[in-house]
Amino acid sequence: MAVCAAIIGKDNSPKFFVTINPDEELQFQYRVLSSLDIVEDKLNSGVKGGADTKELYLGMLLSLEAHKIYGYVTNTKIKFIIVVDSTNMVLRDNEIRSMFRKIHSEYADIVSNPFYIPGEPISSKNFTTNIKNIMTGTV
Repeated sequence: MAVCAAIIGKDNSPKFFVTINPDEELQFQYRVLSSLDIVEDKLNSGVKGGADTKELYLGMLLSLEAHKIYGYVTNTKIKFIIVVDSTNMVLRDNEIRSMFRKIHSEYADIVSNPFYIPGEPISSKNFTTNIKNIMTGTV
């Protein structure tokens, strides 16, 4: 189960941020924003293989004592970050990829909405509920 999910714009500005426990939001914001340096390093160092730009999943970015942070980047440089509890050994790499694909799909739906202003933070309650359901695995 994921404990935090974030969507970061191509200019590294936060567009969406949600946590399961709102009391820990500031702590997770710090961890997510600090992992952006690793995302940039992976994108710039050619870890994606240079020729293989189809792979959007970046894998584990950071492993801390209590959490693991995973990253995903779209072709338009929108970054998705998921923080997973380290004690959760049930989640495998393919399940993390599946979570990212579902979040990407939800993101595509929300930015396709004619009332969404491009570049603005996402503040939809329905979107937040859908992302929380993906994080907890109730989808």
